[in-house]
Amino acid sequence: MPKYYARTFLPWILLAVVSGLDDRAGAAAGLVAALALLGQDLRRGHRADSLILEISTSVFMAALTALAFAAPGSPVLDYGASLAIGWLALTAWATLLLGRPFTAGIARRQVTAEIAATDVFRGINRVLTAVWAASFTVLAAALACVQHWTPDATALLVAVKVAGFTVPAVFTARYPEAARRRHLTRLGLPWAEAPATSQPEPSSR
Repeated sequence: MPKYYARTFLPWILLAVVSGLDDRAGAAAGLVAALALLGQDLRRGHRADSLILEISTSVFMAALTALAFAAPGSPVLDYGASLAIGWLALTAWATLLLGRPFTAGIARRQVTAEIAATDVFRGINRVLTAVWAASFTVLAAALACVQHWTPDATALLVAVKVAGFTVPAVFTARYPEAARRRHLTRLGLPWAEAPATSQPEPSSR
Protein backbone atom coordinates (compact mmCIF):
# COMPACT_ATOMS: atom_id res chain seq x y z
CA MET A 1 0.00 0.00 0.00
CA PRO A 2 1.41 3.45 -0.91
CA LYS A 3 2.83 5.11 2.18
CA TYR A 4 0.34 7.98 2.23
CA TYR A 5 -2.54 5.52 2.19
CA ALA A 6 -0.92 3.36 4.87
CA ARG A 7 -0.70 6.45 7.06
CA THR A 8 -4.30 7.47 6.35
CA PHE A 9 -5.63 4.02 7.19
CA LEU A 10 -3.42 3.56 10.27
CA PRO A 11 -6.31 4.10 12.75
CA TRP A 12 -8.31 1.39 10.98
CA ILE A 13 -5.35 -0.97 10.98
CA LEU A 14 -4.87 -0.43 14.71
CA LEU A 15 -8.59 -0.97 15.31
CA ALA A 16 -8.52 -4.26 13.40
CA VAL A 17 -5.38 -5.57 15.11
CA VAL A 18 -5.95 -4.45 18.71
CA SER A 19 -9.67 -5.27 18.72
CA GLY A 20 -8.68 -8.89 18.29
CA LEU A 21 -7.44 -8.68 21.88
CA ASP A 22 -9.93 -6.25 23.40
CA ASP A 23 -12.75 -4.19 21.83
CA ARG A 24 -12.25 -1.20 24.11
CA ALA A 25 -8.49 -1.11 23.60
CA GLY A 26 -8.93 -1.40 19.84
CA ALA A 27 -11.44 1.45 19.67
CA ALA A 28 -9.32 3.65 21.93
CA ALA A 29 -6.16 2.95 19.90
CA GLY A 30 -7.98 3.83 16.69
CA LEU A 31 -9.34 7.05 18.20
CA VAL A 32 -5.98 8.20 19.54
CA ALA A 33 -4.30 7.53 16.17
CA ALA A 34 -7.12 9.25 14.24
CA LEU A 35 -7.00 12.40 16.37
CA ALA A 36 -3.20 12.51 16.33
CA LEU A 37 -3.02 12.24 12.54
CA LEU A 38 -5.83 14.76 12.02
CA GLY A 39 -4.17 17.23 14.37
CA GLN A 40 -0.84 16.76 12.62
CA ASP A 41 -2.38 17.38 9.20
CA LEU A 42 -4.18 20.51 10.38
CA ARG A 43 -0.96 21.85 11.88
CA ARG A 44 0.76 21.26 8.56
CA GLY A 45 -1.79 23.52 6.92
CA HIS A 46 -3.85 20.94 5.04
CA ARG A 47 -7.32 22.23 4.28
CA ALA A 48 -10.30 20.63 6.00
CA ASP A 49 -11.90 19.75 2.64
CA SER A 50 -8.87 17.61 1.83
CA LEU A 51 -9.18 15.76 5.14
CA ILE A 52 -12.71 14.38 4.76
CA LEU A 53 -11.61 10.79 5.34
CA GLU A 54 -9.54 11.75 8.37
CA ILE A 55 -12.43 13.70 9.89
CA SER A 56 -14.85 10.87 9.18
CA THR A 57 -12.43 8.39 10.74
CA SER A 58 -12.22 10.47 13.92
CA VAL A 59 -16.02 10.66 14.18
CA PHE A 60 -16.42 6.90 13.79
CA MET A 61 -13.64 6.08 16.24
CA ALA A 62 -15.12 8.44 18.83
CA ALA A 63 -18.57 6.84 18.49
CA LEU A 64 -17.15 3.31 18.62
CA THR A 65 -15.02 4.11 21.67
CA ALA A 66 -18.03 5.58 23.47
CA LEU A 67 -20.06 2.45 22.70
CA ALA A 68 -17.25 0.07 23.67
CA PHE A 69 -16.89 1.68 27.11
CA ALA A 70 -20.56 2.42 27.75
CA ALA A 71 -21.90 -0.96 26.61
CA PRO A 72 -19.01 -3.42 26.37
CA GLY A 73 -21.41 -6.35 25.94
CA SER A 74 -23.32 -4.79 23.05
CA PRO A 75 -23.94 -7.22 20.15
CA VAL A 76 -23.08 -4.36 17.80
CA LEU A 77 -19.43 -4.84 18.74
CA ASP A 78 -19.59 -8.37 17.36
CA TYR A 79 -19.84 -6.75 13.95
CA GLY A 80 -17.19 -4.11 14.60
CA ALA A 81 -15.04 -5.01 11.58
CA SER A 82 -17.88 -4.94 9.06
CA LEU A 83 -19.30 -1.74 10.57
CA ALA A 84 -15.90 -0.04 10.36
CA ILE A 85 -15.44 -0.93 6.70
CA GLY A 86 -19.06 -0.07 5.98
CA TRP A 87 -18.44 3.40 7.40
CA LEU A 88 -15.40 3.74 5.14
CA ALA A 89 -17.56 2.73 2.17
CA LEU A 90 -20.21 5.34 3.02
CA THR A 91 -17.54 7.99 3.43
CA ALA A 92 -15.88 7.14 0.13
CA TRP A 93 -19.18 7.17 -1.79
CA ALA A 94 -20.16 10.45 -0.11
CA THR A 95 -16.93 12.14 -1.19
CA LEU A 96 -17.67 11.09 -4.77
CA LEU A 97 -21.22 12.44 -4.64
CA LEU A 98 -19.93 15.71 -3.19
CA GLY A 99 -17.33 15.99 -5.93
CA ARG A 100 -14.50 15.72 -3.37
CA PRO A 101 -13.01 12.22 -3.92
CA PHE A 102 -11.04 11.40 -0.79
CA THR A 103 -8.03 10.15 -2.75
CA ALA A 104 -7.55 13.65 -4.16
CA GLY A 105 -6.87 14.95 -0.65
CA ILE A 106 -4.12 12.37 -0.26
CA ALA A 107 -2.71 12.85 -3.77
CA ARG A 108 -2.50 16.66 -3.41
CA ARG A 109 0.26 16.13 -0.85
CA GLN A 110 2.42 14.50 -3.52
CA VAL A 111 1.93 16.80 -6.54
CA THR A 112 2.16 20.49 -7.38
CA ALA A 113 -0.85 22.78 -7.20
CA GLU A 114 -0.72 23.08 -11.00
CA ILE A 115 -1.17 19.34 -11.47
CA ALA A 116 -3.85 19.15 -8.77
CA ALA A 117 -5.91 21.73 -10.68
CA THR A 118 -6.11 19.69 -13.91
CA ASP A 119 -9.01 17.66 -15.23
CA VAL A 120 -6.70 14.68 -15.58
CA PHE A 121 -5.85 14.72 -11.86
CA ARG A 122 -9.50 15.00 -10.91
CA GLY A 123 -10.47 12.21 -13.30
CA ILE A 124 -7.85 9.85 -11.92
CA ASN A 125 -8.99 10.46 -8.37
CA ARG A 126 -12.63 9.90 -9.23
CA VAL A 127 -11.64 6.48 -10.56
CA LEU A 128 -9.42 5.70 -7.56
CA THR A 129 -12.05 6.72 -5.04
CA ALA A 130 -14.70 4.69 -6.88
CA VAL A 131 -12.47 1.61 -6.72
CA TRP A 132 -11.85 2.08 -2.99
CA ALA A 133 -15.56 2.70 -2.37
CA ALA A 134 -16.59 -0.43 -4.29
CA SER A 135 -13.91 -2.48 -2.53
CA PHE A 136 -15.02 -1.24 0.89
CA THR A 137 -18.64 -2.08 0.05
CA VAL A 138 -17.82 -5.64 -0.99
CA LEU A 139 -15.44 -6.07 1.94
CA ALA A 140 -18.01 -4.86 4.48
CA ALA A 141 -20.59 -7.33 3.15
CA ALA A 142 -18.07 -10.18 3.17
CA LEU A 143 -16.95 -9.39 6.72
CA ALA A 144 -20.56 -9.22 7.92
CA CYS A 145 -21.16 -12.70 6.49
CA VAL A 146 -18.02 -14.09 8.13
CA GLN A 147 -18.83 -12.48 11.47
CA HIS A 148 -22.40 -13.79 11.35
CA TRP A 149 -21.81 -17.35 10.15
CA THR A 150 -18.29 -18.14 11.41
CA PRO A 151 -17.42 -15.52 14.07
CA ASP A 152 -14.55 -17.61 15.45
CA ALA A 153 -12.83 -18.04 12.07
CA THR A 154 -10.06 -15.53 12.82
CA ALA A 155 -7.82 -16.67 9.95
CA LEU A 156 -10.66 -16.25 7.44
CA LEU A 157 -11.51 -12.82 8.85
CA VAL A 158 -7.90 -11.68 8.49
CA ALA A 159 -7.65 -13.11 4.97
CA VAL A 160 -10.79 -11.27 3.87
CA LYS A 161 -9.49 -7.99 5.33
CA VAL A 162 -6.11 -8.37 3.64
CA ALA A 163 -7.68 -9.15 0.28
CA GLY A 164 -10.14 -6.28 0.62
CA PHE A 165 -7.35 -3.74 1.10
CA THR A 166 -4.76 -5.29 -1.21
CA VAL A 167 -6.84 -5.11 -4.39
CA PRO A 168 -7.55 -1.34 -4.28
CA ALA A 169 -4.04 -0.63 -2.95
CA VAL A 170 -2.41 -2.39 -5.92
CA PHE A 171 -4.77 -0.59 -8.30
CA THR A 172 -3.92 2.74 -6.67
CA ALA A 173 -0.20 2.07 -7.06
CA ARG A 174 -0.49 1.25 -10.77
CA TYR A 175 -3.40 3.16 -12.25
CA PRO A 176 -2.06 6.76 -12.08
CA GLU A 177 1.05 5.86 -14.09
CA ALA A 178 -1.01 4.00 -16.67
CA ALA A 179 -3.36 6.99 -16.95
CA ARG A 180 -0.37 9.31 -17.28
CA ARG A 181 0.97 7.27 -20.19
CA ARG A 182 -2.38 7.34 -21.99
CA HIS A 183 -2.71 11.07 -21.42
CA LEU A 184 0.74 11.85 -22.78
CA THR A 185 0.16 9.54 -25.74
CA ARG A 186 -3.02 11.45 -26.62
CA LEU A 187 -0.96 14.66 -26.54
CA GLY A 188 1.63 13.08 -28.83
CA LEU A 189 4.34 13.21 -26.16
CA PRO A 190 6.79 10.37 -25.38
CA TRP A 191 5.86 9.48 -21.79
CA ALA A 192 9.29 8.07 -21.01
CA GLU A 193 10.84 11.48 -21.57
CA ALA A 194 8.34 13.42 -19.48
CA PRO A 195 9.09 14.33 -15.85
CA ALA A 196 8.03 11.55 -13.49
CA THR A 197 5.19 12.44 -11.14
CA SER A 198 2.64 10.47 -9.20
CA GLN A 199 -0.07 11.92 -11.44
CA PRO A 200 -0.17 12.81 -15.16
CA GLU A 201 1.32 16.07 -16.36
CA PRO A 202 -1.23 18.87 -16.67
CA SER A 203 -2.93 19.29 -20.01
CA SER A 204 -3.26 22.57 -21.82
CA ARG A 205 -6.94 22.81 -20.84
